[in-house]
Amino acid sequence: MTRLNVGDPAPTFSLTSDSGEQVSLSDFAGRSVIVYFYPAAMTPGCTKQACDFTDSLDALQAQGYVVLGISPDKPEKLAKFRERDGLTITLLSDPDRSVLTAYGAYGEKSLYGKIVTGVIRSTFVVGPDGKLASAAYNVKATGHVAKLRRDLGL
Repeated sequence: MTRLNVGDPAPTFSLTSDSGEQVSLSDFAGRSVIVYFYPAAMTPGCTKQACDFTDSLDALQAQGYVVLGISPDKPEKLAKFRERDGLTITLLSDPDRSVLTAYGAYGEKSLYGKIVTGVIRSTFVVGPDGKLASAAYNVKATGHVAKLRRDLGL
């Protein structure tokens, strides 16, 4: 499994959003983009994380950041997730896990003491130059957005 590091070029992607639109990383060229990967919409940890990003979105956008949340869920499930929880971040569907894999956010992980294959909760900050300014694997669902904001000086 490939792990990305600060300074690596961010893998490009084009995925379908919860509203059915194609969203590409290149749409945000020259801007800072927070790309976070989560296992499944509408689960307790993923809901907490998505709500935390939504609650912080105004502050992040004020500093020039775009937030993209990516999971293997289908766009229809992501739309229900957005509606149910009042999410304002962009949610993207990666059903074949190709983008998850490119970022090293899919593979073996420990879950309750067992080794399983699945989504590794991860967050990346892509700088305006298209290179990774931050790469964090195995992040916690709760408290991660506050830590990220501290790390970014926000």
